[in-house]
Amino acid sequence: MSTPSLDALAHGAVIPAHPLALDASRKLDERRQRALTRYYLASGAGGAAVAVHTTQFGIREPQVGLFRPVLELAAETIRAEAGRPFIKIAGACGYTAQAVSEAETAAELGYDAVLLSPAVPGADEKGLLERARAVGEVLPVIGFYLQEAVGGRYLSPRFWAAFTDLPSTVAVKIAPFDRYRTADAVRAVAGADRAGEVALYTGNDDGIIGDLLTPYETAGGERRWFAGGLLGQWAVWTGSAVSLLDDVRAARAGDHEAMLRCLARGPELTDANSAVFDVRGAFRGCIAGVHEVLRRQGLLEGTWCLDPAETLSPGQADEITRVAAAYPWLTDDAFVAEHLDDWLS
Repeated sequence: MSTPSLDALAHGAVIPAHPLALDASRKLDERRQRALTRYYLASGAGGAAVAVHTTQFGIREPQVGLFRPVLELAAETIRAEAGRPFIKIAGACGYTAQAVSEAETAAELGYDAVLLSPAVPGADEKGLLERARAVGEVLPVIGFYLQEAVGGRYLSPRFWAAFTDLPSTVAVKIAPFDRYRTADAVRAVAGADRAGEVALYTGNDDGIIGDLLTPYETAGGERRWFAGGLLGQWAVWTGSAVSLLDDVRAARAGDHEAMLRCLARGPELTDANSAVFDVRGAFRGCIAGVHEVLRRQGLLEGTWCLDPAETLSPGQADEITRVAAAYPWLTDDAFVAEHLDDWLS
C-alpha cells in the first residue's frame, strides 16, 4: 500500500481535523470551506481529515446532505493546489454498510485512507474488527481510540493488537484522553505482528507534546514514537503546529534546546486546548471553540454549527483570549492575515 501520501503518513505529519464553514443560515459557505483547506495547505500541514468530529457528524443527516459535498470540496482544492503529497483522510461512521458506503464515496473522490469512528452502539470488539476489515477492502484504514466524553468507549489491548494486524491498517489514532489507556494501546500496537507497517498518531489534544516526546520500548527492544498528530487542536494555529512538530523532531534527535522548548510548551498547549475545547464546560463548546479562533482570524464568518445548541460556553471566549495572549508562540495570526485575501479569493 505504498503511495506518496501513505509514505508521508508513515513518516509523520501535522494533520488537522477539518472544520465545517457555515453561513448565518447554517448553510455551507463554499468560499470559506475552500479557504480553510488552502490555509492548511499553506501552513505546511501534511494532510487533512474531513468528515470527522470537528467537521460535525451531522453532515451525514439526509436533511443536511453535506457528506459528499464537503469531501469533494476538500479533494478538489487539494488536487488543484497542493503540488506535493498531501494526505487526504475521510471519516467514516456507523455500522458496516454505512461505513463501507462512506469509504466508497471517499475512494471515488481520491481519498487516501479512512478514519473509522468507534462510536457504534451495541457493537462488540469482534464486530468493530469485522467492520474495519470490510472497510479495508475499499481503502486503507486508520483506527481511532476516541475519548468517552465525545462518544468513545474502552477498547482492550487485544483489540488494538488485532486491529493493527488487519492487512489494510496503516495507522492508529490514539485519543482516549487517558494516560493509562494510551499506554495500553501503544504497547498493543507496538507488539503486533504488523507494528512496523502501522504509524502511531496522537489524538490526545490534552497531551500532544507529551505523546510526541515519549519513546515506547517494545518487547523486542525496539523504540516506537508517535509519528505525528491528527487533531482538532491542530485545526487552529496550524502554522505554529507545523513548527512545533519540527521542534519535537529536533528534540528527539538530541537537540537539548529544542527539548527544553518542547517541555516548557507542553503544559501551555494543554492550557490552550482547555480553552478551545471547553474542558470547563465538559467539551460542549469544543467545535464552537475551534470556530471562534478561526472567526477571529477571518477564516470563518461566525461560530455557527449545524446544531443551534452547539455554542461557546459562558466564559469560553475570554479563556481563548487569555491563552492566545499568554502564549505568543502558539498563534499564527500574522501569517493568516498576510494570506487571507488570497485564500478567500
